[in-house]
Amino acid sequence: MRKSTRLKPDDYSYAFVVSAAASLGDARIGGILHGKAIIDGFGLDLFVGSALVDFYFKIWRENLAIKVFDRLPQIDTVLYNTMISGFVKNSCFEDSIRVFGDMVSGNGPRFDLTTVIAVLPAVAELQELKLGMQILCLAIKCGFYSHVSLLTGLVSLFSKCGEVEIARLLFGEIRKKDLISCNAMISGFTCNGETEDSVRLFKELLSSGERVSSSTIVGLIPVYSPFGHSYLCNCIHGFCVKLGIVSHSSVSTALTTVYCRLNEMIFARQLFDESAEKTLASWNAMISGCTQNGLTDAAISLFQTMQKNNVNPNPVTVTSILSACAQIGALSLGEWVHSLIKSNRFESNVYVSTALIDMYAKCGSITVARELFDLMPEKNEVTWNAMISGYGLHGHGQEALKLFYDMLSSSVKPTGLTFLSVLYACSHAGLVKEGDGIFHTMVHDFGFEPLAEHYACMVDILGRAGQLKKALEFIKAMPVEPGPPVWGALLGACMIHKDTNLAHVASEKLFELDPENIGYYVLMSNIYSVERKYPQAASVRQVAKKKRLAKTPGCTLIEIGQVPHVFTSGDQSHPQSKAIYAELDKLTGKMTEAGFQTETTTVLHDLEEEEKELTMKVHSEKLAIAFGLISTEPGAEIRIIKNLRVCLDCHNWTKFLSKITKRVIVVRDANRFHHFKDGLCSCGDYW
Repeated sequence: MRKSTRLKPDDYSYAFVVSAAASLGDARIGGILHGKAIIDGFGLDLFVGSALVDFYFKIWRENLAIKVFDRLPQIDTVLYNTMISGFVKNSCFEDSIRVFGDMVSGNGPRFDLTTVIAVLPAVAELQELKLGMQILCLAIKCGFYSHVSLLTGLVSLFSKCGEVEIARLLFGEIRKKDLISCNAMISGFTCNGETEDSVRLFKELLSSGERVSSSTIVGLIPVYSPFGHSYLCNCIHGFCVKLGIVSHSSVSTALTTVYCRLNEMIFARQLFDESAEKTLASWNAMISGCTQNGLTDAAISLFQTMQKNNVNPNPVTVTSILSACAQIGALSLGEWVHSLIKSNRFESNVYVSTALIDMYAKCGSITVARELFDLMPEKNEVTWNAMISGYGLHGHGQEALKLFYDMLSSSVKPTGLTFLSVLYACSHAGLVKEGDGIFHTMVHDFGFEPLAEHYACMVDILGRAGQLKKALEFIKAMPVEPGPPVWGALLGACMIHKDTNLAHVASEKLFELDPENIGYYVLMSNIYSVERKYPQAASVRQVAKKKRLAKTPGCTLIEIGQVPHVFTSGDQSHPQSKAIYAELDKLTGKMTEAGFQTETTTVLHDLEEEEKELTMKVHSEKLAIAFGLISTEPGAEIRIIKNLRVCLDCHNWTKFLSKITKRVIVVRDANRFHHFKDGLCSCGDYW
């Protein structure tokens, strides 16, 4: 129009072409159009502004949508409805409800039926049952109640709030049930575990001659409660193949998700690979599934492939990949993802910021995690939990406690996980009195019923502090039968304080309750070895051997130049293996001259002392640290991650090494972080 004619675009022209850019998801074209609209004098036009708000929401730039909205001098119901639905699409559910509240209270334009329908998903996602009831009353008062779309939205809302019977009653109120309302009820039954009712309604639909849609199938797939329904998932999968809709992206994505949750990763990956049209949702499902099942390498590889295919990530994508980075401690990749988040302006998304905090804390950068936490204008309970848990991992018990009390002073209510994170922090910092107070607060002030993990943390707090008798009394006074986590915590405390008798009591319970867990046999054997009761240690190991229980191999990861390197005990497969072992021999010589002695008490007695020392020398963390020393500049910090609890010898060795090399060495083991510097460890030898 601008090039080939003398015609000039008006507000309608800009609104339509911006809407087209929104449909394509093209951020660059949309940005150019916004600039040209401002130049042509339409920057403050209500019609163009509404289209721009919708555009920015569709490309996940809610901050820019808000800026456009705030600058418009005129407002109307359509604009406000766009804001409400846009916030919902961007998972900003509280903001959506806030805008709706402005309209209802008279601080915005008058609401209509579309307004009420638009806000229902936000209320559903937050499971605000009381607000849902109020909206139902408002709909009746305003004469909207009989509208099919509203009743359908209410069915979804009450289903997601767990009130499936109310949803069933509302569904019964719909006189002419269409496919969309039936889909909502099928999905409602499914998400509440009412699988039989869901399948029954699905069969009724088929019997009526109604042609089911991909949305029907997605609602039928038991994504929320897949366990025990593997056969049903296979049947649905087969039905989709027969119907020819398995290639539909929403169906394929839902099936991929449910297979991931059932840990059927081969089926999930096959579905994903065979999908002709890979939408952003399907990429997210596969990446998230790999992350949740511990297949972090696959998740990262998928993310990199997605980038090469020019598929732009959204907050869900980066949240999943940050979780993968946190699992393996891939700090450099996490930092790169952080830069991607900044370039896409996802920082305002509370879930993304929370995932960043969690990633930095679990990768050893607790200071950066706290800086990000302080920058967040709004925090939910998951954000607070991530930061409190991070402090616990690093042994910063006092900081975790202070943050917990800050949370209580805020408007965010603590959850069971909050209390678990604080108790964990108290455990690793030796804060017995404080931990006891937190447990009392949880039960008596907030009315939480403790889970096995809460009880285990209390036993751990008492046990680590040497109060083993009190720990046993606490277990005996529990109102529920103590399980493996509780007895396991006591056994771990017995290892620290060398109480063989009580360890025997705990181990007998564990061998009875969880006979297939090799960790308890190894721990009990080590306790006997420390006390030089070698026959008993050998006997325990023999029992494990007869049961064919295999110990999880120890491995350690170190990142050098954004490349991860993994070592196992005695590993000689690394290309620089000769140089690593030469460095290890050199370090051992220096440390021996300085007075270091290898801790060999947990190695079985039928090895000669020299063989014991050789066995301890090639532990995976020592190989990783030696590689770090020859691969980095003098004085550079070394960070490693081990999949198991660091042993006493490696802990002492790393302390000693930090002093003679003048290096800071950060170790993340299965329990917590250890920051070694100048011959000392941040854990105070309390881990």
